[in-house]
Amino acid sequence: MVGAVPKPRADIRADRTTSGARGRALRTALISALVPLSLTLVQCGKAPNPAALAANSQANAQGNVPANVQVVAKTNQLASSDTFEDRFPAPQFRERFPSASEGFLQRQMSDFSPKRAVQPEQAPYKVASLAPQAPYQRPPREDLTTLVSMKSSAFPYFGNNPASDAPFLNISKGDRRGHRSYSGRVFWQDETYNDNRVLMHVPEHFDVRKPGVIVVFFHGNRATLERDVRDRQLVPQQITDSGANAILLAPQMAVDAADSSAGKFWQAGGLKRFIDESANHLARLTGDPNSARAFANMPIVIVGYSGGFLPTAWSLEVGGISDRVRGVVLLDAVYGEMDKFASWIESHRSGFFVSSYTRYTARRDRELMSTLRQKGITVSEDMDGPLRPGSVVFVETGDGITHRDYVTRAWTRDPLKDVLMKMSATPSLALTRVASTNPSPSSR
Repeated sequence: MVGAVPKPRADIRADRTTSGARGRALRTALISALVPLSLTLVQCGKAPNPAALAANSQANAQGNVPANVQVVAKTNQLASSDTFEDRFPAPQFRERFPSASEGFLQRQMSDFSPKRAVQPEQAPYKVASLAPQAPYQRPPREDLTTLVSMKSSAFPYFGNNPASDAPFLNISKGDRRGHRSYSGRVFWQDETYNDNRVLMHVPEHFDVRKPGVIVVFFHGNRATLERDVRDRQLVPQQITDSGANAILLAPQMAVDAADSSAGKFWQAGGLKRFIDESANHLARLTGDPNSARAFANMPIVIVGYSGGFLPTAWSLEVGGISDRVRGVVLLDAVYGEMDKFASWIESHRSGFFVSSYTRYTARRDRELMSTLRQKGITVSEDMDGPLRPGSVVFVETGDGITHRDYVTRAWTRDPLKDVLMKMSATPSLALTRVASTNPSPSSR
């Protein structure tokens, strides 16, 4: 028939109509599914939150609302709240740094500070034994206190006695050699003059990077480092309790003997060699090899108790570093050598001198005071004020104070602690207070 559409063409058109409808339906379905996802991803990397996901799911469930209307509404809503802060929120602390439960180890500033040569704490373990043992726990230790053998310590000594210019070991019996003291008693070298150990004490708060001081303590007669200096006289504890940036060096003199011999401190440069060798040991003890130079140049305070007056006097006279001595403290110790003490006081006006005495040494202390006043040097007779460069102080203590306990009880309890605290109050003495302490003990 003319003008009639051939059947094949009509079929093709019908197929095209059906295919187009299907395509439009597919595209509509895809748009409906992808629009919520695109709205979520358009936030430039901002992680979706549960509320947004719930809103998108609810919008998709509203099948009675046309898809194009949903898209326009969502777009308008997003445009009104899509600020720079929304797209690029400021990171929170927890986002910058991982938490403790995450893979990175948390570090503190103290983790990067110099560490002492102390072995790290280990988990408890059982000591190998056939019998059951309690788990081992490393005891806590705040201070470093140890005994170190040193070649430059006072003994053994094979030189001369400067008082007589004769050999110090002036007695022999077979293979043994000994020294006859001023009292006539013989002390043998292998028993009395053969201990070259030095008591070293570094408080927990000590900081080698700050101004500090080395306290050299010469003990008296009939003493040992452990029994007397450390445990009975509490010299290391007094240094720690003072809060001063100070360390202790206490050489063993004659072991448990009534003898004040100075040994190697009689020799020229003896104190300097002692400090130089100590510096290397202190550097190893504190775990910082680079600190040896700082220790070797640190100011010095010499404390002499009782028979310790002799090595103190000779260290000031011939020690080789008397200019580095910032102070001298004598605890019931002026038994002689007044000329050496007076000479150092007169020529070192930047240092201080303190002598506390009982009736046993009163006569010599007063003689020394008279000598200094004749030289025009001001002398004080109390410890009430701070110690300053040039301070010269003599303090008499009453009859109730015993010579044996003088290191722990003189003009006040713990006199060495009191001296260091007074030094700390004077910056010109180059001593820093680095630890809080109890209030200064009251004077007697």
